[in-house]
Amino acid sequence: MHLIKPAWVMHTDDKKKRQGIFSLHVHGDGSRLATGGMDSKVRIWSTAPILNGDSPMPKSLCTLTMHIGPVLCVRWSNSGRLLASGSDDGLVMVWDLDPSGAGKVFGEEEVNVEGWKALRRLAGHESDVSDLAWSPQDRFLASVSVDSSVIVWDGYSFDRVAKLNGHNGFVKGVCWDPVGQYLATQSDDKSVRIWRTTDWACERVVTQPFELSPSATFFRRLSWSPDGAHITAANAMNGPVFVAAVISRKEWTSDISLVGHENTVEVASYNPHLFVRDESKPVASHNICSILALGADDRSVSIWQTNQARPLLVAQELFDRAVLDLSWCLDGLTLYACSSDGTVAVMKFSPSELRGIAPHDVQVNYLKGYKFNSPMNLTYQPTVQSIPPPPQHSPPVQRIQPLPVGQPQLNVGGTQEVTRTTDGKRRIRPVLLSQGSSTAIHPQQPYPQQPMQNGILHQQPIATPQPVYAQPLLHDAAEPSNPFTSTPFTASQPPRYGSSMPLSASSGQMVDDDIQMIESWETAEPSSAGGTSPRKGRTLGGDRVREPIIVKELQTMPMQIVNLVGAGGAPPVGGSAGPVLKAPAPKTYMSTPIEGGKEGDMLEGRNAEDGKPTDVQLYQNKSVQWLDYLPCPVNALAATTFFYAAAGEDGGITVYSNTGRRLMPTLMLDSKVAFLEGSKQHLLAITELGTLAVWNVKAAHAVIPSVSIRHLLTSQLQSAQLRPNGVPILNFSSGTSMSYDTGLSSWHKLSDAWFSRGSDSWDAARATRASRAPSAGPRGPVSAVEAANDDAKHMELLIEDRPEWWSAAMTLGHLETRLHAAKALDSPSEYKLALVTYARRLADEGFRGKAEELIKELCGPLYWRPGRDDGWTSSVLGMQKRDLLREVLSIFARSKTLVKLGSDYQELLKKAATEEY
Repeated sequence: MHLIKPAWVMHTDDKKKRQGIFSLHVHGDGSRLATGGMDSKVRIWSTAPILNGDSPMPKSLCTLTMHIGPVLCVRWSNSGRLLASGSDDGLVMVWDLDPSGAGKVFGEEEVNVEGWKALRRLAGHESDVSDLAWSPQDRFLASVSVDSSVIVWDGYSFDRVAKLNGHNGFVKGVCWDPVGQYLATQSDDKSVRIWRTTDWACERVVTQPFELSPSATFFRRLSWSPDGAHITAANAMNGPVFVAAVISRKEWTSDISLVGHENTVEVASYNPHLFVRDESKPVASHNICSILALGADDRSVSIWQTNQARPLLVAQELFDRAVLDLSWCLDGLTLYACSSDGTVAVMKFSPSELRGIAPHDVQVNYLKGYKFNSPMNLTYQPTVQSIPPPPQHSPPVQRIQPLPVGQPQLNVGGTQEVTRTTDGKRRIRPVLLSQGSSTAIHPQQPYPQQPMQNGILHQQPIATPQPVYAQPLLHDAAEPSNPFTSTPFTASQPPRYGSSMPLSASSGQMVDDDIQMIESWETAEPSSAGGTSPRKGRTLGGDRVREPIIVKELQTMPMQIVNLVGAGGAPPVGGSAGPVLKAPAPKTYMSTPIEGGKEGDMLEGRNAEDGKPTDVQLYQNKSVQWLDYLPCPVNALAATTFFYAAAGEDGGITVYSNTGRRLMPTLMLDSKVAFLEGSKQHLLAITELGTLAVWNVKAAHAVIPSVSIRHLLTSQLQSAQLRPNGVPILNFSSGTSMSYDTGLSSWHKLSDAWFSRGSDSWDAARATRASRAPSAGPRGPVSAVEAANDDAKHMELLIEDRPEWWSAAMTLGHLETRLHAAKALDSPSEYKLALVTYARRLADEGFRGKAEELIKELCGPLYWRPGRDDGWTSSVLGMQKRDLLREVLSIFARSKTLVKLGSDYQELLKKAATEEY
């Protein structure tokens, strides 16, 4: 075994300090490694330089920066075409290869060798997304969160299929049954739940090995064995001993524990292959086993073979901190591991060390033995699609569009029997592979260029020789055997690492069924007359063919600032001194996905180099819907389901409708646009001169007229966001977030990392803490903002230097700031949570003056009735203030210091409700 620790695989902060890596996953073809870390980024690396230091391939392939919180999980789809990531910001992002995304990362010094675009933004969780898992055939994507929920997304449309509620604690692990019959999740409520995929109901709750398990772990990542017979769950306890529990199928009981780690087990990961126990015997169901890797908080990784009581390998002190994630390469010989210390380790085994990889047919036939016919076509995962390799030497500003995923071909002797069912679907009976085997791994072959379709170059890989195995001998009516065995040990000599007892065998029967193949995800739409669809109406540019474009930056002239002179030679009031932000450079091709749109739909901008006009077009439903020509190059685009916007180098913004009609006159700003964001019907723009404006496109009026942010730029502006209600959010490197209040005509702080130094309620970096308080609530926009600020610069204060009342003052100030931020960002749930937490803190401290002032603010005049205009409103964010007051008073009435105040006002509120006042 060769151990490799590439120092250049890292996530860093602004000071280039190494940050923790929470997750990693290797692509099915072994060419790419995806990692997610504390820096809120997803990074894609080439594995060739990792495994071979002399490889000429580029090391870093792409950096994805759309998350605003630490990335806790990354998972490639089984097909290899998509990448999913889950973050502390509560979002799941689905990424696809971008034909035009290569180039310099905006706001960074890095250069993306290849581009990956955000295909879908899945918002459904109210807090951190801790783990993800693709189902077999990628039919579904499951995500789990510390909001105690499990969400199943459709793997084609990415609509929400089901939300599974049942856990009472943070859900920190998820895995799919390779048979397709079940989904397993593990939570801090010290249970593993098994869910049926037929109706998404809970099949069983397993609690026995987990009652004493600690909650202070980052994850509880469990794994399902490739034969479907067992689940290995992390963070279990056998008395006082830290173990991994193996749960058997059908009975859902844990009769075996993997013992040896000196601290909690964070992650379990099965090798994707089945292995032959005795290679001298026929490959039968009783002669196979599995290989499993465990990673723990004791900084070690252990590897187990299920027919042995002791581990095959224990790599102790592999990292400086806990092991958080493991990933096997599909070759079955390479294991990747990552740690919270910010490093990655690779274990490369030789075929002689992990002997006896069973033929693929063994696993397929073994899974058939469970006789599960899913109505959702959940079967064994398809062949992995290879992604075309990046160029070995790629200039940063000139790159042909990357090529889409190709389907690898297999050299299989013989022919397959193909029949058609009554409903027109194709059924294929697999053909057994011929005798004679070769396990040599062949080098990757070049990809011949195929004809273009819709202006995009498509490539198909050359078929490479594949390993051919002897057909395994599987007896009729054979049952899936028990792959776990153990050697008995005496009580006086317990093993350091070992299994505590054997598993019972699972039941099942081998059946040779046909395999239903899905030819396409798309279905034809019949016309109303039963024949061909009627001809579409003509559109502007609808017959245009998308031509390939060399993507590179255009050379532009720097902005010229005219020195204005006021009366007496003095500069005019409000005059600007020059650019304070840098606008993105225009490229020959630019695109942006449509917020809430379908896969592949995008707004595109094409800037010509030879003086020809720039064109903007909407590409939707695999065709150009409309186009328009503009007098200058575009450097920024924004697209929602309500409008489409293009910003030009002349400072103008053109806004279009769904049909390409101009909704407003061209908006001329004071300089080039540095940030352009859209959300629902609102559009935000920030210029190089530091001017911000927000418009309601649907109503055609300015929500925030042009206002300067120059005085806020004492630190770097890291990101600009726009809420659906039109409220802007500016995140700065100093750890502060700002927004604009039109009522106050002033900028105000939404959040400040300063509070993280003393507030007990600071909650922005829960992924880096051992656990959270039980009262912690759902993740909303305020918490997401705090998560973005938590890793920024803030004042360091030693504990011994903190003044008197430090914690109380900081906590109350933080909660009061949260209340105002929740109102500004239109987040009722966070407002209520902050209010209740604030009331509890006042009760704990006994601050009667603050408490009484809060009561009066919520109660208002006791004689108030609807329709009375005395400056007091009865509701806040759609909630009745007096309903909120009742909850606050119940907290005060149960406290030791404010019990009389709470009781008195409870009586007054009752009298006011019965009109005694």
